[in-house]
Amino acid sequence: MSERTSYAAQPDLQADCGNCFGLCCVALPFSRSSDFPVDKSAGTPCGNLQEDFRCGIHQRLRDQGYNGCTVFDCFGAGQKVSQVTFKGVSWREEPDSARAMYEVFPVVRQLHELLKYIAQALDLPAAGPVHGDLRRAYERLDALTRDTAEMLLAVDVDALRGEVNPLLLRASELARAAVPGRRKNHRGAHLMGSRLRGAKLRGASLRGALLIAADLSGADLRDADLIGADMRDTDLCGADLRGALFLTQPQLNAARGDARTKVPQTLERPPHWAD
Repeated sequence: MSERTSYAAQPDLQADCGNCFGLCCVALPFSRSSDFPVDKSAGTPCGNLQEDFRCGIHQRLRDQGYNGCTVFDCFGAGQKVSQVTFKGVSWREEPDSARAMYEVFPVVRQLHELLKYIAQALDLPAAGPVHGDLRRAYERLDALTRDTAEMLLAVDVDALRGEVNPLLLRASELARAAVPGRRKNHRGAHLMGSRLRGAKLRGASLRGALLIAADLSGADLRDADLIGADMRDTDLCGADLRGALFLTQPQLNAARGDARTKVPQTLERPPHWAD
């Protein structure tokens, strides 16, 4: 791969529903709540899943009460399991493979999430000192995602996270070291509903922070580490998220923003945000 090529922009790490067997619509369960209007058990196809494995209400998910679907991202795991692990043969064509396919999908999804984070770290020039270790970790995980279903079901994802997290943390520290002034540390903080309007959080660590319904409108979140932060219903109206580290599309989709919110160039402004 060229040094100028973005790791995080690789097609393998982007959801491609056209090459997936609707796995997120079948394998995963959900319960009637503010995120879903009905109950669905794991392994049962969603009522909106069509014969071509597409969602029949994709453009109207929020209007129909399926908010949970709009904040989910498989990071490319769906097409990997469909086309690589199971060789392009769907659960409809081979019902006997369905159970294994449904069990493998969540495993590969977690591996792809780790790959996405590693890829984002590899795109950070300041993290150069750990790029070698990051590349080796990426190659190892990528090889695992291409293994057999039996091998994937035996993978200890928690152990792999334990190996990768120190590398991601070091990459974050190196990238944020250039931020002037004192960098705030809110790692794992419980900030649900907190009033942080206009907060100066540039270069801060918000790793794993609970930001549910927090008011971060107008906040400066440039270069902040947001890996694993729970941003459901977080108010980001007018906030500046340019250069935010390890921010994902699902996090943005779960939050609230507006036309003034500045988002990283690698992510899309959610269509449900206010104009």
